[in-house]
Amino acid sequence: DGAAWHQSYLADEFNNLSIITLPPYSPELNPIEQVWQWLRQNELANRCFESYEDIVEQCCRAWNRFISDNKRVANLCMRDWIDVGN
Repeated sequence: DGAAWHQSYLADEFNNLSIITLPPYSPELNPIEQVWQWLRQNELANRCFESYEDIVEQCCRAWNRFISDNKRVANLCMRDWIDVGN
């Protein structure tokens, strides 16, 4: 996205880190956007919350449900076209 803290020179001092640049606005390419979409569609959308504490509790429950399935996490966050040298 061109942010100063996302520059390729930052990876120079690490053997196991690669910077993969994305276009400035590309939510379909950003794995975290897929995570947010899953959370909204499957856990958090169209709901009324009773309080701030209820929001936090339901978000924690949704997150824990999301991460409980390793295959789901891998499928949503992995991109076949990214070759990071595995």
